[in-house]
This record gives sequence, structure tokens and C-alpha cells, in this order.
Amino acid sequence: MTAVDPTAIEAGHKEARRARWFARLGVADRWFQVLGLAWLTPLIKAAAGDNPRAQMRDVWRLLGVPLLAIAGFLALWAALAPQVQTSLGAIPGPGQVWQEAVGLHEDAVRTSEKKARFEEQVAMRNERLVEQGRADEVKDIAFTGSPSYYDQIGTSIVTVFFGFLVASAVAIPLGILAGLSATANAALNPLIQIFKPVSPLAWLPIVTMVVSAVTATEGGLFAKSFLVSAITVTLCSLWPTLINTALGVAQVDRDLVNVSKVLKMSPRAKITKLVLPSALPLIFTGLRLSLGVGWMVLIAAEMLAQNPGLGKFVWDEFQNGSSSSLARIIVAVLTIGIIGFLLDRVMFALQSLFTYAPNR
Repeated sequence: MTAVDPTAIEAGHKEARRARWFARLGVADRWFQVLGLAWLTPLIKAAAGDNPRAQMRDVWRLLGVPLLAIAGFLALWAALAPQVQTSLGAIPGPGQVWQEAVGLHEDAVRTSEKKARFEEQVAMRNERLVEQGRADEVKDIAFTGSPSYYDQIGTSIVTVFFGFLVASAVAIPLGILAGLSATANAALNPLIQIFKPVSPLAWLPIVTMVVSAVTATEGGLFAKSFLVSAITVTLCSLWPTLINTALGVAQVDRDLVNVSKVLKMSPRAKITKLVLPSALPLIFTGLRLSLGVGWMVLIAAEMLAQNPGLGKFVWDEFQNGSSSSLARIIVAVLTIGIIGFLLDRVMFALQSLFTYAPNR
């Protein structure tokens, strides 16, 4: 009889646990990629003793090099900014921009407190009127103070998602139709090629006049300025989704299409069970591109439509011309860039949930 070696058994269990742990880490790495935290995977592997030298090289490439590049950019900015003079003075450096960002945050906190006190006073007033038997005089009074910086960010995000969702609702069905039918593709392609390059600045006057004609008065469900900005975003952002959807549907395996004919699948079943699952990776690529285009278009649309978002904030600061305006505009530019990155990460996360496309 062969003796059982407890050390070998324990080593086998340890190796199995290690394999399971690294399998879980592989799953987590997918989400680290989505969140922009890919450097965590080699860092964790290095801490676990898995070829630390090679893993730290990956950490340096994924984390150290980007941080070094950002530090270099900030240093170059700080050195060159004072040399560039404008009508409002020298370009502010990183320190001045950071101070203005802190100031905008503090202003937003104060505005939030004022709004809370105002709403509390309105509620107390309405309660007194009810107690005095004057319930007919009870009414909601809107806070009329200027929106805070965070309110303007929220308005821009709501506007871009509204326009993006409308664009997606139009582009995806049209893309499916163009992908399934050569006739429909021939009909839509000239329109796509003509309207896709049109600038939002060209759409704005048309959209403004149409919205003003349809919406006779303010006070409806949506403000005119909101509708103008959102519709402009829709008109400029639907094309990437439409094109990628049509391309994804057209590339569905012909054998699968033939199988659907043999099984006599209904058009609805064919689209939902065959076409869409196969085309999802390209559809999501189009959606990510469309959201990015929509976010870029939105700022210009808000400037001209005077929708109270980040675009209007930039325009107001430009018109204001104070000593802090330039730094505040740079704060807005950085905010726009960061939010654009986060919106792309959100779409990438949704793509990772619904498709098996490789990480990018």
C-alpha cells in the first residue's frame, strides 16, 4: 500500500485555491477594464507573488506612465500659462484653476442651502394658510435664484441623455431596416451621407424656429431652450448608431439567416432572437460614438440656445469678462472632458453586460 503524503495533499489544495482565486481575478479584471482601473489586476497579482517584476512593469505602464504624463502636462501648463496674455490677463495656471473649482463648489453648497431654506419657508407659509382656513391661497413657489454649477452639470447630462435616447430610438430601427433590406439601405444611404456632416451650428436656427412655432408659450413640460438643445443633439448624434447598426445587421451570418427561413421564423422573432444578438457589439459601438458626439454637440447648442447647462455657463463667463472668468471657463472645459470620459465608461459597462466584445 502506498503511503499518503499529507504535504502533497496540502500543496494540491493550495494550488487549487490559487487557481480559483486567479479565475475570480480574471472575472474582476473585466470590470477593472470597464472602470479604467486595469492597473489593479497586475498590482494584485504582484502582491500574491505571481511574477512580481513582470506585474510591476504592467503597473508602471498602466498607471505610472499615465500619471507621469499628467504631471508633465500640469508642469508644462504651469510654466507656459503666465507667458500667454489675453484680454483678461494671463492664462491661469493649475493652482488658480483649482481655486476657482473650489470656489464653484462652495458657491454650489451655499446655493443649495439657500434653496433648502426657501423651500422650508414656503412649506411653513402654506401650513399657516391651511391652519387659518385659507387653503385656496396655498401654492408652490419656485426658487428663483441662479442655478449652481452642479445644477448646470445636471441640466447638461439630462439634456444629452434625452437627445441621445431619442436618437437611439430612431437610429436603431432604421439601422435594422437598412441592414436587412438592400432597397432600404439604398434609400437611406444618400440621406445619411448628406446630413451626417452637417454642423450643429447649421441645425440650431432651423430647430429654434421649429420649436418656437410648435411651442407657442413657455411653461410646458419642457422649456424651449431644453428642446432646442436636445433636438440638436438628436440630429447630430443619430448617425453613428444608424451606420453601425446597419453594418452589424448586414454582417449577420448568412447560414443563420437561412436557418431562420427554414424554421419559418416570424420577422419579429428573427430580429429579436437572431439579428440583434449578433449585431449587438457593433450597435453598442455606434451608441458609444453617438453619445460622445452628442456630448460635444451639446455644449455649442447650449451656448446658442441659452439652455442653463455647462454651455451657457461657459458663454456667461465669456461675456462676464471678470478676472476669474478665464479660470472658470477652464474648470468647465475640464469638467466637460471628465464627464465625457465617464459617459463613455457607462456605455462600455453596458456593452460589457450585454455582449462578449473584447475589452478596449
